[in-house]
Formats: sequence, structure tokens, C-alpha cells
Amino acid sequence: MKRPRETDTLFTLRQSAKPKPMNAIEKLIQDAPDRELCRINALAFAAKHQLDEDEVIAAFLHGARLGIFDMSWNILCPACGGVLDSGASLKTVKQAEYRCVLCAVGCEPTLDDIVEVTFTISPRVRKIAAHDPETLPWIEYYRQIFWSSGVDLPDDGALGKWVKDTTLDTLELSPGEKVVLSLQFGDPGTKFARSIGTSWEGYVIVFDPVLHMSQHIEVKGEAARESQSLSFIMTRDHAPDVTIQMRPGPVQMTLENRSNVRTLPGIWVVSDKVHELVTKRRPFLTAKRLLTNQTFRDIHGTDALDVDQRLKITSLTFLFTDLKGSTELYERVGDLAAYDLVRAHFRLLNKIVAAERGAVVKTIGDAVMATFPTPDRAMAAALKMREALKDLKEDLLLKIGIHEGPCLAVSLNDRQDYFGRTVNIAARVQGLATSRSIFATRRVVTDSEASKLLQSNGIAPAPEKRSLRGIAKQVEIFEIP
Repeated sequence: MKRPRETDTLFTLRQSAKPKPMNAIEKLIQDAPDRELCRINALAFAAKHQLDEDEVIAAFLHGARLGIFDMSWNILCPACGGVLDSGASLKTVKQAEYRCVLCAVGCEPTLDDIVEVTFTISPRVRKIAAHDPETLPWIEYYRQIFWSSGVDLPDDGALGKWVKDTTLDTLELSPGEKVVLSLQFGDPGTKFARSIGTSWEGYVIVFDPVLHMSQHIEVKGEAARESQSLSFIMTRDHAPDVTIQMRPGPVQMTLENRSNVRTLPGIWVVSDKVHELVTKRRPFLTAKRLLTNQTFRDIHGTDALDVDQRLKITSLTFLFTDLKGSTELYERVGDLAAYDLVRAHFRLLNKIVAAERGAVVKTIGDAVMATFPTPDRAMAAALKMREALKDLKEDLLLKIGIHEGPCLAVSLNDRQDYFGRTVNIAARVQGLATSRSIFATRRVVTDSEASKLLQSNGIAPAPEKRSLRGIAKQVEIFEIP
């Protein structure tokens, strides 16, 4: 039976969300097992229910605004897909580099594929086990808390077998608990990589996902006759991991939890099986895609970044537009008619941008700055804009410029904005336009999907070198007639 608050919030959500995703979300909240309500992957949810991705994203965003879901911005290890850090907003992404102690690699938190956004049911709506992670069994902690929503994990039986095949042991240690394990490194029939004569080679990692603490062990050489000793002491403040060498043979391993939380260490043997599992990925909602989502900008656009944050995006497509001769338009048709036409043109452009998975960053006078996750979306929007303006008024000329490249996501004038050379070039490219032609750079027209789109429309743009104000070198520009 639904509680009153849940009924009220779901009713409010129905006013904002499309019916199909709303029905699927309501069923999810009512009937799904706990794990499916923790760090929901919006794209996987859309695929499972055969729903439009953008409608699903919008529904979850509205749900988060109403307090039905809690949004989580997760920093991911690109190698293993583990969650290295997590926060309730993008403002929590403060470090220049994050390090995965399981993989012993560092990564810069670029918004393209290192930061994912997930949704977890609020405890005010429905209490699930993941709201209290210390209650989760060993394997469920890894499934729901450590691995990201982009790691395509198998079902319980297959995952359990995989853990058995790839670990020497797994433990749950209460605060202050200490255990001593008797292990064997490199025996025939164990999970080690290979033998060379009477020697064995392999790699073992002792890893705790709660404290993000590890010990890397290179196992090689002749077998030890006597038992070797190793201690793994888990604390909140621990030194960076270093690799140690041990010989094959018996090992007495002491594991001690000196933290104030339960820990979940596992002794992993690195093998092809480990790599096969963690490299099996599925699409997930990236921070980049969310920042270029119009619904997100409408709801959260003033609160996405701190003033001092500078977050990198390795590839974003910018589209700039401007109305040619708008001053003459006011003179010709009068202020009131011209104002109505300009407003109608903004409405058309906003609708087209949103339909192509883009977002309007800002308007300046009669100009629009919009972003798209990929060049083909921007090109599709530009072609639609040109036709829509012809239908609106034949003599209204829309100048359009498109460019793609790296940039910084920043906060300017209390709004999430972008900064960098890519933005400047895109604006200058738009300034070249003098007719209904669309101007784009090589990086845009040679994109595989954008190229297919132009070919399907019978368009074969020709390049020419042009000088752009403030840009030292000439830029190759393509005119889309």
C-alpha cells in the first residue's frame, strides 16, 4: 500500500513526465527488488522497457527534483568500472586526479566517460538495503556500491561462480576484527596464470572496496619451502599501495580491520576472467550528456558547478546561430511584429535543439548558443532550423556555425557555461555565414554519422581555408548549401 507522501509525489511527477516512462517508473518503485532501485542506469532502464532515452532521463530528473530519487555523480575507474568517489552534485568533483587502488591507475575526471549520473530511490519513498550499505552481503556490496552502472554484471549464479573462480578468499570483518588465513600461492590447479618449469607466476591483489585499500602482490620464482607471512591492516588513513614480491607456496595472511566500519576484503587472483568481466560494459548516463540535456539545464542549470570549478570535456559540439538583418526587420515590420517573430524563432530553435538531444546554453540578443553530445545531432538540428525559419518567414535569415572539440565546463553568471578555444572557433565560424548556408569545421563534417546525414540529404560540402578573428592559423571551413 502506498504511503500518502509517495502517492502525492508520484501524482506530481505524472504532471511533468511522459506517460510511458512514468508508468514504468511507478512499477519499478512498487515491485522491483531493492538492488534495482540503487544507482539506476537511466539508459539501461530505457533499453529494458523499450522507451525513449530522453523521455526517461527527463522523468528521472523530475523525480529527483520532487525528492523521489537521489541523484549521484560517480567518478569511475576507466579500467575496472569501479566507483572511486560519489557525491550528490557535480560540485563534489574537486580533485584533479582520482586513483583506483584496485587497478593502480589514476584518471582525470573528464565528463565524457569518467563521471556517471545515477538515480537511487529516496528512503522517504521506499527504504532499500543500499541505504545502509553495512547490511549488504559481500557480493551485493560489490554489485550495488562498488561497480558502476556501466559494468554489465551477470546474474547471481554466474557472478557467484565468477567470484569463486577468481578469488582465493572473501571476508566480512567487523570493526576491530582480526583473522589469519592459510593460503597457497601458485599450486597446480589454482587460479595462477602460468608455470615455468618448477616456478609459478601470477599476480594477487588484496582489496577492500569500503576503504578503497589494496595490496598488490607479484608472485614469482621457485616455491618457498616455509610459510611466508603477510599483514593487511585496514584503516581510514592508509599509505598508498605499493607492489611487493612473494614466492609461490604457503602464506599466512593476517587481515585486521582497525577502522570503525565493516570491511569486505577479497584476495583476488588477476586473470583473463577478471578482465573479461570488468571490461564488459553497457551505455550509461554520462555527466557530459546530462549537461547537454535541456531538462537538466531547466531544472538544475543554476546549481551544476561551483564558481571555481573547471571540468574537462574531451569532445562537445557547439552550434551558434544569429538572425541576419534583425535590425532592418524591426524597421520594416515594426517593433511589435518583429518582437513576436524573434520570440517565435527562439521557440522553434529551443524545440529543435531539445529534440536533437541538445541544450540551449544561453541567448544573447538574437543569437543562440547550444551544445550537443555529438556532431551529427548538431548538424541535424542545423538543417531543421534552416527549414523551420523558411516556414516561419521567408526573408528571415538564420546564420549557423558548428564546431566540435574539447572544452571546459564552468560556471559563469550563475549559469553552467563553457569556455575554451572550441567555443571561440564555433562563434567565429557562425560569424562567417552571410546567407542560409550552414558553416561547419572539418571535425564536424567528417564525423561518420554527420557525414552519413549530409549524404542522405544529397549534400556534398566543399572545404575552403578561412581566417577567423583571434585565431592564429587559418581553419578549414565547409559550407553546407
